[in-house]
Amino acid sequence: MKIAIAALAAAAAVTSFAGAAGAQPLARDASWGAINARQAQIEQRIDRGAARGDLTRREAARLQAESRQIARLEARYRIGGLSQPERADLARRLDRLEAQVAFERHDRQARRG
Repeated sequence: MKIAIAALAAAAAVTSFAGAAGAQPLARDASWGAINARQAQIEQRIDRGAARGDLTRREAARLQAESRQIARLEARYRIGGLSQPERADLARRLDRLEAQVAFERHDRQARRG
Protein backbone atom coordinates (compact mmCIF):
# COMPACT_ATOMS: atom_id res chain seq x y z
CA MET A 1 0.00 0.00 0.00
CA LYS A 2 2.79 2.41 0.91
CA ILE A 3 4.50 1.62 -2.39
CA ALA A 4 1.32 2.47 -4.35
CA ILE A 5 0.92 5.76 -2.48
CA ALA A 6 4.57 6.63 -3.05
CA ALA A 7 4.19 5.79 -6.76
CA LEU A 8 1.11 8.01 -7.03
CA ALA A 9 2.87 10.85 -5.23
CA ALA A 10 5.87 10.53 -7.55
CA ALA A 11 3.62 10.51 -10.62
CA ALA A 12 1.80 13.61 -9.37
CA ALA A 13 5.11 15.40 -8.78
CA VAL A 14 6.38 14.52 -12.26
CA THR A 15 3.10 15.62 -13.84
CA SER A 16 3.08 18.95 -12.03
CA PHE A 17 6.75 19.54 -12.93
CA ALA A 18 6.09 18.73 -16.59
CA GLY A 19 3.12 21.10 -16.60
CA ALA A 20 5.20 23.88 -15.10
CA ALA A 21 8.04 23.23 -17.54
CA GLY A 22 5.60 23.27 -20.46
CA ALA A 23 4.21 26.63 -19.35
CA GLN A 24 7.63 28.14 -18.77
CA PRO A 25 8.41 29.19 -22.36
CA LEU A 26 5.15 31.12 -22.56
CA ALA A 27 5.88 32.88 -19.28
CA ARG A 28 9.43 33.65 -20.39
CA ASP A 29 8.23 34.90 -23.76
CA ALA A 30 5.58 37.47 -22.92
CA SER A 31 5.73 38.98 -26.42
CA TRP A 32 4.17 35.86 -27.99
CA GLY A 33 0.65 37.22 -27.90
CA ALA A 34 1.68 40.70 -28.95
CA ILE A 35 3.50 39.48 -32.05
CA ASN A 36 0.62 37.25 -33.12
CA ALA A 37 -1.94 40.00 -32.46
CA ARG A 38 0.06 42.42 -34.56
CA GLN A 39 0.36 39.91 -37.40
CA ALA A 40 -3.39 39.33 -37.28
CA GLN A 41 -4.08 43.08 -37.45
CA ILE A 42 -1.83 43.51 -40.45
CA GLU A 43 -3.46 40.55 -42.23
CA GLN A 44 -6.89 42.06 -41.54
CA ARG A 45 -5.75 45.35 -43.08
CA ILE A 46 -4.57 43.48 -46.16
CA ASP A 47 -7.89 41.62 -46.41
CA ARG A 48 -9.90 44.83 -45.94
CA GLY A 49 -7.80 46.64 -48.52
CA ALA A 50 -8.32 43.86 -51.03
CA ALA A 51 -12.07 43.70 -50.33
CA ARG A 52 -12.53 47.48 -50.65
CA GLY A 53 -10.44 47.71 -53.80
CA ASP A 54 -7.67 49.74 -52.13
CA LEU A 55 -5.21 46.97 -53.05
CA THR A 56 -4.85 45.32 -56.41
CA ARG A 57 -4.80 41.54 -56.46
CA ARG A 58 -1.07 41.58 -57.13
CA GLU A 59 -0.41 43.95 -54.21
CA ALA A 60 -2.55 41.89 -51.85
CA ALA A 61 -0.87 38.65 -52.91
CA ARG A 62 2.60 40.13 -52.42
CA LEU A 63 1.72 41.51 -48.98
CA GLN A 64 0.14 38.22 -47.91
CA ALA A 65 3.24 36.33 -49.06
CA GLU A 66 5.41 38.65 -46.99
CA SER A 67 3.16 38.09 -43.97
CA ARG A 68 3.46 34.31 -44.38
CA GLN A 69 7.24 34.61 -44.68
CA ILE A 70 7.38 36.52 -41.38
CA ALA A 71 5.15 33.88 -39.75
CA ARG A 72 7.50 31.10 -40.93
CA LEU A 73 10.51 32.99 -39.61
CA GLU A 74 8.76 33.50 -36.28
CA ALA A 75 8.05 29.77 -36.05
CA ARG A 76 11.74 29.01 -36.63
CA TYR A 77 12.76 31.55 -34.00
CA ARG A 78 10.31 30.11 -31.46
CA ILE A 79 11.86 26.64 -31.59
CA GLY A 80 14.56 27.69 -29.14
CA GLY A 81 12.58 30.52 -27.57
CA LEU A 82 12.63 34.09 -28.82
CA SER A 83 15.76 36.04 -27.97
CA GLN A 84 15.77 39.82 -27.76
CA PRO A 85 17.52 40.21 -31.17
CA GLU A 86 14.94 37.85 -32.74
CA ARG A 87 12.08 39.88 -31.23
CA ALA A 88 13.68 43.06 -32.60
CA ASP A 89 14.05 41.46 -36.04
CA LEU A 90 10.39 40.39 -36.09
CA ALA A 91 9.28 43.85 -34.91
CA ARG A 92 11.35 45.50 -37.64
CA ARG A 93 9.91 43.20 -40.30
CA LEU A 94 6.37 43.82 -39.06
CA ASP A 95 7.03 47.58 -39.07
CA ARG A 96 8.16 47.36 -42.68
CA LEU A 97 5.15 45.24 -43.70
CA GLU A 98 2.78 47.61 -41.92
CA ALA A 99 4.29 50.57 -43.78
CA GLN A 100 4.02 48.70 -47.10
CA VAL A 101 0.35 47.93 -46.45
CA ALA A 102 -0.39 51.58 -45.63
CA PHE A 103 1.49 52.80 -48.70
CA GLU A 104 -0.17 50.35 -51.08
CA ARG A 105 -3.65 51.04 -49.68
CA HIS A 106 -3.23 54.78 -50.26
CA ASP A 107 -1.36 54.84 -53.57
CA ARG A 108 -4.60 55.47 -55.50
CA GLN A 109 -4.29 52.35 -57.62
CA ALA A 110 -7.71 50.82 -58.02
CA ARG A 111 -8.45 47.16 -58.40
CA ARG A 112 -9.81 46.37 -61.82
CA GLY A 113 -12.98 44.40 -62.34
